[in-house]
Amino acid sequence: MIEKISQEVRACRLCADRFALTATAHTPRPVLRAGAQARILICGQAPGARVHASGLPFDDPSGDRLRGWLGVDRAAFYDTTSFAIVPMAFCFPGYDAKGADLPPPPICAATWREEVLSALPNIRLTLLIGGYAQRWHLGAAAKGGVTRTVAGWRDHAPALFPLPHPSWRNTGWLKRNPWFEADVLPALRAAVRACDGAPLADPPAP
Repeated sequence: MIEKISQEVRACRLCADRFALTATAHTPRPVLRAGAQARILICGQAPGARVHASGLPFDDPSGDRLRGWLGVDRAAFYDTTSFAIVPMAFCFPGYDAKGADLPPPPICAATWREEVLSALPNIRLTLLIGGYAQRWHLGAAAKGGVTRTVAGWRDHAPALFPLPHPSWRNTGWLKRNPWFEADVLPALRAAVRACDGAPLADPPAP
C-alpha cells in the first residue's frame, strides 16, 4: 500500500503553478522515503534546494546533524525497513525575497498526510522536526513555540520526540539551550535503539 501511495505522491503536481511564480521557478519534485516495515517516522518541514536536486531526503548538512543526533549512519538512516521520512510538504517550496525557504504549502499535508501515515502501520517512534510538524501532530500542545515544545519532550517520550530543525542556522539555538544535547539526545538515541528490540508505546494519533 505504501508503495502505491508513494508513486501517487511522486506524481503530484498540485503546486506547479505556485512554484512557477517563485524566484526559482522550479517544477514540483515530491520527495519522501518510506517502507511498510518502518518503525521510526521522521516528520520534517519540506525539502530544501539541495534535496530537490538530489531527490534524497536530508541529503545535506542538516541530515548529517540529524543522523548525529540519532546516533545512526547513512546506511541505517536510509534503510526503509527502519526509517520512514515523511515531511509536512513533499516538495521544495522555493525562496522568499530574503533567500529563506518559503513555508510548506498547507495543501500538501491536507491532501496526502493522513493517507500516507495510515499506510505505515509499524511506526513506534515519531520525530517531529520543527514547528510545522509539531503543530500538526500535537495541536494545542505545540502552541507555545518550538523551544517550549521541545523543552516539554518528556510529556511525549519515548514514543514521540519534538525536535528543533537540525539546520546549521540553529547552531545558536543549540548553544543557548545546552539541555537539548545533555538531556534530550541521550533519551532520543535510547528510543531509536529500542526500536530494534522491544516495541515502544503507540504514538498519539494526529
